Amino acid sequence: MMACMTDTRTMNKQQTHAFKLQLLAQRDGMLAQLAALRGGTIGRAQASAEHFGNPEDPRAEMANARALEFALDAHETAALDQIDAALRRIDSGLYGDCIDCAAPIGMERLRATPQALRCIACQQGFEAA
Repeated sequence: MMACMTDTRTMNKQQTHAFKLQLLAQRDGMLAQLAALRGGTIGRAQASAEHFGNPEDPRAEMANARALEFALDAHETAALDQIDAALRRIDSGLYGDCIDCAAPIGMERLRATPQALRCIACQQGFEAA
């Protein structure tokens, strides 16, 4: 991949711990928001059935609403998966290293997107592909 133009310092345990706390807070917030939107601990499919199972609703409207519910569920699941993957990288000692070029991901990028997998150069290359 492309050469990375990031700082060369390695991440210390204090920095890693701060990112772990940030990721855990994001995860907890997302799970709480999902629970509130779903009306508790029910899943997205069950919430969709309850919201759009009214026999008076036109079939096309119900189908569109249900498709939207499933698309949102896929997006939310992907976001949670990214957070969980970042937490696993912290535990394994690989957090903060680009998965493509192994160079350190810039601290500013990690502060903005703590679940980032790639440095900016590699991410741009990934998105262009």
